[in-house]
Amino acid sequence: MLNTSPLACLIAEQAKTYGDKVALSYRDYATGEWPTVTWREFARLVRVVANALVANGVGVQENVAVFSQNKPESLYVDFGCYAIRAVSIPFYATSSEAQVQYMVNDASVRFIFVGEQYQYDTAFRVMRLCPTVERIILFDPAIRRDPRDNVSAYFSDFLRQGEAFAHQAEVDARTAAAVPDDLVNILYTSGTTGQSKGVMLTSRMYSAAIPANNKVMDLTDADIIMCFLPFTHVFERAWSYWCLAKGAQLAVNLRPQDIQTSLREVRPTCMAAVPRFWEKIYAGVQEKIASSSPMQRRLMRDALDVGRRYNVDYRLRGLLPPAALRLKYMFYEKTIIALLKKTIGLDRANFFPTAGAAIPPVVEEFVHSVGINMTAGYGLTESTATVSCDWHHAPRSIGSVGRVLDGVEVAFGPDNEILLRGDTITRGYYRKPDVTATAIDADGWFHTGDSGYIKGGELYLTDRIKDLFKTSNGKYISPQAIESKLVVDRYIDEIAIIADEHKFVSALVIPDYHLLEAWGREQGISTTSREDLCADKRVVDMVMGRIETLQQEFAHYEQVKRITLLPQPFSMERGELTNTLKIKRPVVARNYKAQIDAMYEEN
Repeated sequence: MLNTSPLACLIAEQAKTYGDKVALSYRDYATGEWPTVTWREFARLVRVVANALVANGVGVQENVAVFSQNKPESLYVDFGCYAIRAVSIPFYATSSEAQVQYMVNDASVRFIFVGEQYQYDTAFRVMRLCPTVERIILFDPAIRRDPRDNVSAYFSDFLRQGEAFAHQAEVDARTAAAVPDDLVNILYTSGTTGQSKGVMLTSRMYSAAIPANNKVMDLTDADIIMCFLPFTHVFERAWSYWCLAKGAQLAVNLRPQDIQTSLREVRPTCMAAVPRFWEKIYAGVQEKIASSSPMQRRLMRDALDVGRRYNVDYRLRGLLPPAALRLKYMFYEKTIIALLKKTIGLDRANFFPTAGAAIPPVVEEFVHSVGINMTAGYGLTESTATVSCDWHHAPRSIGSVGRVLDGVEVAFGPDNEILLRGDTITRGYYRKPDVTATAIDADGWFHTGDSGYIKGGELYLTDRIKDLFKTSNGKYISPQAIESKLVVDRYIDEIAIIADEHKFVSALVIPDYHLLEAWGREQGISTTSREDLCADKRVVDMVMGRIETLQQEFAHYEQVKRITLLPQPFSMERGELTNTLKIKRPVVARNYKAQIDAMYEEN
């Protein structure tokens, strides 16, 4: 049965069904067009890669690294690896030299496929510190090779080693010998709480996840999927593999900063996204409303209010909206809401899975109000992404992360920690038995580090246990809960809550510099630099006033008392963000110690 086919033969089987139907598209930056790849061509390229890998001596269960942004070539290498029972290890395109060195040595990698110049330069520089590396294969023909390089090859040359299919008998034998417990991926965690760990994912985990998702979400082979998050991220990886198993078309977005343009060009029906994407859409719409004429402002706000009542108050709860509300919504759906969705390229929306962080309720309500089916979910690298999600044909609630998938067992430990067991749950961390033994107990329960509860059949998250702050007054603070509430303000781009071992809550704020500068000009505030603007008391007071409005529902001890506006964003280069753009709190606390200390000085 196709939906439970192992990854080793997934693309070949789909090619038999879909033939010349489009499987992939991607932007050609030279022409501005989106060339397509059929299922038949996809399967051929996977066979070529598999033959070339065998020609290069890649063995069964050998680790192969893919260090690239999202590219079709990444998928060819992934599925070529699976066909010969090799292990594909994706690295984030932004990984530093130290991270690459650690992962390559930890996994004893011999072959590294790289996407563009940055990845090549990084891989070539760390080679001398990685004794196992034998060859670097370059996807982009525009990469300039180092004059000292005598070990790399361009992808086109690599493919020529497999185009005669001289090793097809060996490829077929390995594919036929693939078993559910074969290791297929090692995904290195982004390391917010310590050293990166290689999460082991097996064929069985994907084969269990695909049919479980089929039961609860309406995905078909007519859907067009925008691949926005990096394939390195388990969310995008597992989601994309499910989409391929359903015969849907993937539109591969190479550069994250191009996503708004890509959405308008492709007009996808589905896309996996993190809450930050929707927060920016929400902030943009709020800005447009604020800058509109009074009449337009009233119409847009009424449209959103009608959409909220129609979709959130009735449809999400499985209730039929009253006739008058239906008629009013139909009017707005064909006018203001239709124009809004078309402007951002979501006029053909089917559904949009969203996970990876807490979704601010006001943002979740907004997305549903404009008729976009946001499918909230919860998962981890260790659970092959999805643990729970909104089931499309069951009632759902704003603020929940949906219902648990079939085949996933959930229990609750001390501090209401969420425990997981089942075929989609990892068997452990690569070459780290002690860490594995700490995470997976004797009864086979994986300890997530997240706390939560189930109500009305839906899972709710409360805290990330390891991230709880304790003030010097003994009060526990959940920084994510506060941050997700405050980051929806249009003047706030990022925010980091400070509270651990301090007597009250403070925050480091990355403002939206464009909006802040515009507000300063309107107020007649004359500054010569961004540093001066962020330090101006009038500016700080304005942002603080907006925070005070948003945090009224929090207990007094949870409320932010002081803020510092930072003149530059948090940075991966300074170690303040992970590759998935999550804040590394210990690094932020260290890098901004002077600013933090100043907030706690007595007046």
